[in-house]
Amino acid sequence: TVDKHVHHQPIDRQLKRFSQMGVVIPSSTAESWQRQLADLLSPLHAAMRSVILQSNYLQVDETGIAVQDRNKQGTTHKGFLWGYHAPLQKVVYFEYQKGRGQIHCRPMLEEFTGYLQTDDYQVYHQHKARDGIIGLACWAHTRRNFDKALDSDRERATIALHLIQRLYAVEREARDGHLSFEARKELRLDKALPVINHLGNWLAGQIDETLPKSPIGKAVRYAVRLWEELQAYLHDGHLEIDNNLMENAIRPVALGRKNWLFAGSHNAAQNIAMYRSFFGTCHLNGINPYDWLRYVLENIRSTPADQYHTLLPHLIDLELLKQ
Repeated sequence: TVDKHVHHQPIDRQLKRFSQMGVVIPSSTAESWQRQLADLLSPLHAAMRSVILQSNYLQVDETGIAVQDRNKQGTTHKGFLWGYHAPLQKVVYFEYQKGRGQIHCRPMLEEFTGYLQTDDYQVYHQHKARDGIIGLACWAHTRRNFDKALDSDRERATIALHLIQRLYAVEREARDGHLSFEARKELRLDKALPVINHLGNWLAGQIDETLPKSPIGKAVRYAVRLWEELQAYLHDGHLEIDNNLMENAIRPVALGRKNWLFAGSHNAAQNIAMYRSFFGTCHLNGINPYDWLRYVLENIRSTPADQYHTLLPHLIDLELLKQ
């Protein structure tokens, strides 16, 4: 399981390797083991869902996954893994949905209140419009748009990129100085806010000076449209300037797709989401996924259901993993 979901080694490739070592395991046996393991761990995944919804700050992103569907002969269904990252708790939770519409993230986000940081996908804006939600945009996405405009309008794109670079310099100063959240907020207000005000004034002046469909025009209008959300990270030192932590957590899914290509069923896709939740959270907390999984398998049956959360990677007693 760890080899498949962390090291991206498909089960059939693992079985071939074992066979070369003289250990022959029928594929049906391996598949049965995988099903039993998923059934055993699924209540723990549900416990993780409950824990992450207690956060008041979530970063969200989604990525496609090909899924075999018996109703679609000769092709695969394009489903989606939706990722929910709570930076303060250092936990990432994935779930599989068959689509990418508002209804597919509604089961999670309709229960959430607090800061919601996403890209510009319209579905997220519908949730950000609810009472109790404060929307945050992503400066990394804004920067990428100006990067794309460098070839066609280097002068203006360079001005914007230079100012955004100064914002990230403030973030590096806070990180390198190991500042508290309150001190990071004060540093941002002192050094980042003047830069943001300068950039905002510059952007306002470019609306009538750029073509809406040109790369620089698109970059300018993207930033102007999301301007309130782009400034929102200044409200609280706990908040991040961009959504990169969520994107980093979702990147292993893209790496895995290159090896296992598709999920064998919708249930298998949900299992992939479950393991990415567990092992992604292990990574965020510097935990060896094998050590964590071994301990959980040895102890989950003796753990009361109302204590399952104590087995989650971001909450588990690290001393227990050394035993």
